[in-house]
Amino acid sequence: MTSIDRVTVSVAEMGSARALYESALGIPLKYEMPGIAMLVAKDGVELQLHERPPTPGDAGVAISFGVDDVDAMTVAAVAAGASIIKEPADQPWGERQSVLHDVDGHVFCLVAPVAK
Repeated sequence: MTSIDRVTVSVAEMGSARALYESALGIPLKYEMPGIAMLVAKDGVELQLHERPPTPGDAGVAISFGVDDVDAMTVAAVAAGASIIKEPADQPWGERQSVLHDVDGHVFCLVAPVAK
């Protein structure tokens, strides 16, 4: 079976990208070198921020981050420079989800199981 080990996100400016992914979303830093910051999610999947010209698009791949509180994390993400595409809402497949653009225009989702 194949696993997902790393997702790479192209970022225009490392400081604002780290403020969103590391500080607001709480994904801890594993290491940093010039032009690259490697973060690691609690499930072990690495999120590599690579400083190079981003080419965002709404029809591309979107990362879904599992969080404890979609509403609170959406507020924190917006405070760190993200913008909302779709406000937090319960979805028919059993998740609460918000859809946002990160600081470089990439789409990402915040998801959590709907509380029963």
